[in-house]
Amino acid sequence: MADSSTLDVIVIGAGAAGLHCAATAAKRGKRVLVLDHAKQAGKKILISGGGRCNFTNMYASAENFLSENPHFCKSALSRYTQWDFIGLVNDYGIAYHEKTLGQLFCDHSAKDIVAMLMAECSKYGAKVQLRTEVQRVEATADGYVVHTSSGMLQASKLVVACGGLSMPKLGATPLGYQIAEQFGHRIVPVRAGLVPFTLHEADKERYAELSGLAVDVVAENERASFKEALLFTHRGVSGPSMLQISSYWFPGETVSVNLLPDEDCFARLNELRQSRPRMSLRSVIQEWFPKRLALTLCDQYQWPDKNLADCTNSLLQRVADTLHAWQLKPNGTEGYRTAEVTLGGVDTNQVSSKTMESRLQPGLFFIGEVIDVTGWLGGYNFQWAWSSGWVCGESV
Repeated sequence: MADSSTLDVIVIGAGAAGLHCAATAAKRGKRVLVLDHAKQAGKKILISGGGRCNFTNMYASAENFLSENPHFCKSALSRYTQWDFIGLVNDYGIAYHEKTLGQLFCDHSAKDIVAMLMAECSKYGAKVQLRTEVQRVEATADGYVVHTSSGMLQASKLVVACGGLSMPKLGATPLGYQIAEQFGHRIVPVRAGLVPFTLHEADKERYAELSGLAVDVVAENERASFKEALLFTHRGVSGPSMLQISSYWFPGETVSVNLLPDEDCFARLNELRQSRPRMSLRSVIQEWFPKRLALTLCDQYQWPDKNLADCTNSLLQRVADTLHAWQLKPNGTEGYRTAEVTLGGVDTNQVSSKTMESRLQPGLFFIGEVIDVTGWLGGYNFQWAWSSGWVCGESV
């Protein structure tokens, strides 16, 4: 049990943001204690990126984040950049590689990142106390009292870094939002983000046999567009393109999917009608897609099995339009159970973008996923954890 009389900072949450903040503050000579109810630190880090942790993105910038106040994240991201964190990773000799689109993954294991963060805390004297439930928090004249399952702790500053609601099996709870609301903060309505879609029963049956099949597409709606893979699942659709667009989707909306983004379908069909008139329309579709998907589309839209020479311009145009703007209407999402992030959170208008300190309650700070800042898939959310954690650690 830490000696509560000597603490400058208590950090609630031993995840990416909390650990990085703790090490940064301790490096400045602050006496820091991190609390977490889990049995191990960095649980979300450990399972991320298939166990290899997509720890940042080389192209991270404010444009890759969603928030009611899109300017809020700029300060932290510019003061502690992806290159700063990559420098730390290099200092620890952790081997990594770029997978795609600037996404950096550990060569070996996500455990390397957790070990690095724990080593940083240890090096500068920040203590990490696990298996400790935070029961309630109160403000005092001298700072904060945190009542825990292991007793009462006091510190002059309190950092809330306990994340959102995504992946409850890893221990996600609404504690961070509850503390924020206790001190008068508004919570931007939360919902699951970077999450697979589920389909209506009829579509689920129609696409059931396609489970496990992936195609490169452009998924878009009026708010965003992503060119990445789509994966059919037993319950609906997933893959990077669907996870990305899910953060920009609201119930009842349709997602437009360009199934052949690199092809001008109508021009190509016309060309083939001239050069290979006896080729059947269905054969062309089967050349473009895996057979199962091709047949499913042909059946769904009742495209005739006839030679291209016998196909009218209007039929070819109809086929092309469908392939370039396949309309998908999700039934919903898989929810927090599999969501990688939680959209929404503590209103950024009530938090300083320079320090992460509450504008309503002196000495109270919010970092990481608990705030209304959510990144794209691809290492952006970890970068927000590092950046927000660092600026907070420099300020507490």
